[in-house]
Amino acid sequence: MEYIQLGNSDLKVSRVCLGCMGFGDATQGMHSWTLPYEESEKIIKYALDSGINFFDTAMAYQSGTSEKYLGKALKKYAKREDIVIATKFTPKHTDNTYQYIEECLNNSLKRLDVDYIDLYIMHMWDDETPIEKTMEALNKFVKQGKVKYIGISNCFAYQLAKANMIARMHGWAEFVSVQNHFNLIFREEEREMAKLCNEDNIAMAPYSALASGRLAKHPGDTSKRMQEDSYAKGKYDQTADQDLIIIKRVEELADKHNVSMSEISLAWLLTKVASPVVGATKFSHIDTAIKAVDIQLSDEEITYLEELYQPHKLVGVMANKN
Repeated sequence: MEYIQLGNSDLKVSRVCLGCMGFGDATQGMHSWTLPYEESEKIIKYALDSGINFFDTAMAYQSGTSEKYLGKALKKYAKREDIVIATKFTPKHTDNTYQYIEECLNNSLKRLDVDYIDLYIMHMWDDETPIEKTMEALNKFVKQGKVKYIGISNCFAYQLAKANMIARMHGWAEFVSVQNHFNLIFREEEREMAKLCNEDNIAMAPYSALASGRLAKHPGDTSKRMQEDSYAKGKYDQTADQDLIIIKRVEELADKHNVSMSEISLAWLLTKVASPVVGATKFSHIDTAIKAVDIQLSDEEITYLEELYQPHKLVGVMANKN
């Protein structure tokens, strides 16, 4: 496993981050395909044994049970100082921003059973709350030692730039990472976000690295998640025809290199970002993600994968942010 410094932080993270949205009580959230604790624990231990030290979850994942499962497994198999835990809070407009975020943070600390969060991420931009209030509150938690660094997810480049400019003006903690929607069949982050992150050394650690399985499976193949994940269907079904052309090229290069489609898709993404968030509900998902780190695509192959991409409308959380 390779490791990388996460943006403007001293966090040394594996080139693959284990996304933990697939762990949690399937009866307590929006996903019906998540793993119970016993199976989640096995996946988390396998990731640790494979060299992954970066784990991402959220208070919103299966009503907090993802955090509980992750914390319990890490407590059993890892030393706290050897791992990097990222979790996310869901912003909400309130009269007391500090008090609300403090409650979210304390609840996450309790569920994870840790004293601090390495990377505390604002799950999406809050259009109602002045960003000054949020940045001031987050800075206080960094000063208290409850949080090492802060990050953001689901925002526009100008919003990230604005937030960090305000933080810099006040001497507050800045966002060191952005967790955005970015993969081979959804590349809208290349317009501005990727340029900003490159110039300011902000780490990109995108979610949906394999487009909810679409970049991992041969055309026509399916899975329980692809059948039941209505949220992912909303993100990808409308562009399925134009995306299929690219997916077929992934399949072609996978055959050429005698590797899986996941490995090709992730190898491409690893040329663009610091540490993609890769969900895993099987040992094989971790194996392929780790193998992708060692695959070197040629410039010609990268162009071959990219050249047929067509602009996409924003989807998911960002769909209503235009």
